[in-house]
Amino acid sequence: MSDKYLIINADDFGMCRAANLATFDLLKCGGITSATIMTPCGWAPEAAQFAKENPEFAIGVHLTNTSEWSKYRWAPVSRGSVASLVDEDGYMWKGSGDFEGNADIDETEEEIRAQIEKIKKLGLDPSHLDNHMGTLYGIETGRFELLNLTIDIAAEYGLPFRCPTKFTDEQYNNQMLEIKVPKETILGLFTTMRKYAEDAGVPMIDYLMPGDWNGPQKENYENYKEYIYEFYKTFEPGITETYIHPSLECDELKGTTHGWEKRVWEHRLFAEPQTRRHIESLGIKLINYRDLAEMRRK
Repeated sequence: MSDKYLIINADDFGMCRAANLATFDLLKCGGITSATIMTPCGWAPEAAQFAKENPEFAIGVHLTNTSEWSKYRWAPVSRGSVASLVDEDGYMWKGSGDFEGNADIDETEEEIRAQIEKIKKLGLDPSHLDNHMGTLYGIETGRFELLNLTIDIAAEYGLPFRCPTKFTDEQYNNQMLEIKVPKETILGLFTTMRKYAEDAGVPMIDYLMPGDWNGPQKENYENYKEYIYEFYKTFEPGITETYIHPSLECDELKGTTHGWEKRVWEHRLFAEPQTRRHIESLGIKLINYRDLAEMRRK
């Protein structure tokens, strides 16, 4: 029996049509195992409809509190007073630090609930929760009450939440995670939060290991492929999640983010049957978030 399990999650589902089409494809071909929808974005209804029509897939909510791009912005879902969650233009804050520095905890709770309830009304039966740009971990400024709040809400809905319960040097140094607080603080936090989540009955992963884009892997597709193949060899025994942001190439995506090509490479790589064969050759068993919930509750 395998002692290494891997969830491959597609973040930013519903962000744009090209992201939807790429995620549909990867779910259907088995290139990814889970996905999470950004409720505030314009193509979230289509993503939710797909989830409703394909209940075999584990699709959750990508809780969103930031709107990071300059030409494509979104605002909170809540119709209540959430003034602390928006910038001077009425859109969500661009960065996690700005969000953490300004967010009122009660308004944050209102927005989290509004996003979950809206996407459920659109047809999603969520498999899990995670969070866009790590805003709800509190690791930019040390506002860990945001993490407590999110775990409490996950417990109320009976859902897993993407938060690692074990920590490695590789995670701390991974620039995709944007950790800004001291390592000792993080280690103490993870010990406390693991117990808090267990007591609340919220299933969580062991490790969170997103791919890093700093190095030769950003130069071309073949380098990226080689990097991912080697990177997956380093995963520890236990349950690991890695996430990608797949999309098809299109003018809309190119006008949204300078990193568009990376998203296209992610779709291309995980659509290749060879990638899944490589993962399985490493003794890694692919699972989704519903599997995680079952495993944790046994």
